[in-house]
Amino acid sequence: MQSARLDATFAALADPTRRAILARLAQGEASVSELARPFDMSQPAVSKHLKVLENAGLVLRGRDAQRRPCRLAPRPLAEVTEWLERYRQLWEASFDRLEDLLEDLKTEDKTPRKPRRKEPKR
Repeated sequence: MQSARLDATFAALADPTRRAILARLAQGEASVSELARPFDMSQPAVSKHLKVLENAGLVLRGRDAQRRPCRLAPRPLAEVTEWLERYRQLWEASFDRLEDLLEDLKTEDKTPRKPRRKEPKR
C-alpha cells in the first residue's frame, strides 16, 4: 500500500464523526441528509467529512436523479487491516516470548533451593 494512501486513510479514520459515518454506511448506502441526521451539525459540515472520506477512498458517491447516495468502499479498510496485521504478528510473537520467560521464572521460583551455609567467623 502506498504511504500517502495509508496516511489519508488513517487521517480520515482519526475523526470520531467520520468513523460514525463509516459505521452507518456499513449498514447500507445513505444520502447526505440521512448521514447528517444523528449529528448536531449542518449538511455542509457532514459533506466536508464525506469529502475527506471520499479522498481517502473510503466512500463512494453515486448519482440517482436528485439523490447522491454514499456507500462504503471497503478496499482501503482491508489495506489498513493488512498493514496492521503485520504488526499484530510481531506483537504476538513478543508476547509469546514474554509468556515463555515468565513461565520459566515461575518454574525457577518453585524449585527448592539449598539453604546457605554460614561461613565460620575468623
